[in-house]
Amino acid sequence: MTAATLKRGARVPKSAQARPTRAVTAAPAFGKRQAGIALGVVLAVALATMIAVGVPQRLWAGFVQWTAARGWEVRHVELTGAREQDRLAIYAAVLNGPTNAMLATDLDAVRTRLKKLPWVADASVQRRLPDTLVIEVTERKPVALWQFNRKLAAIDLAGHVLTRQRLERWNDLPILIGPNANGRVREALELLAATPLGRDVTAVTLVGGRRWDLHFKSGEVMALPDRPALAKGALTAFARLDGKGPVRLIGGGFTRFDLRLPGRMIVAGPAVAQTLADAEKARRAAAQAREI
Repeated sequence: MTAATLKRGARVPKSAQARPTRAVTAAPAFGKRQAGIALGVVLAVALATMIAVGVPQRLWAGFVQWTAARGWEVRHVELTGAREQDRLAIYAAVLNGPTNAMLATDLDAVRTRLKKLPWVADASVQRRLPDTLVIEVTERKPVALWQFNRKLAAIDLAGHVLTRQRLERWNDLPILIGPNANGRVREALELLAATPLGRDVTAVTLVGGRRWDLHFKSGEVMALPDRPALAKGALTAFARLDGKGPVRLIGGGFTRFDLRLPGRMIVAGPAVAQTLADAEKARRAAAQAREI
């Protein structure tokens, strides 16, 4: 083995020079942000699990039962606006839910059940804690009587059947006759309101699902065109003609007026025969006068 001697002031050999070292960075510690995300994931999983097994529902159901046991249940119904609709039917609809607990009462479901009753057009449902439901109903109004299969019923403007009982209260309403006539009640009422003749009409028959026949109090029947605009025009023209002469056509001995053809009127009844007889007498008298 040989030994090398290093003289003072001499350079250090390259092989003996210290090599540069690379700084080693330590791995960062688990930060707060990552910890928050992890905690959120754990809570989300736990919440989902609780929901899956029905924990919130059971807690809510228990709370509702607890409040009901302390008087928070439906014990009173304060009702306004009901005149025709049977009150027992309203109470039955209000209390028809799965429970009478106040907090579990579905107000929208109560309102939906109320609107299915014949007379109820709309309803307002509110809670008055701890034990009262406040109900305000808006009722439908009868505008006509509908006769179908020899049965009468009061109907509203939308054609809904309201009742078949105690109809004598609405004897002054017009009668609509025929299948589906109730569905065109608005059209019939607008037709009757177009002229003063409407007050002389007792019933309106829907013929063939297309057009109307008017029945007058004095017994005449008037056949109208099948298009509403033409029907209204024909009735208006007849009303002007009816009011011109010294004697009205309505109640004048005719039985039928047929206005279905534009610009024409076909009439029938004893007055027609009398008119023809009078015309024949006038013709003969005129002929005799010419002979003289």
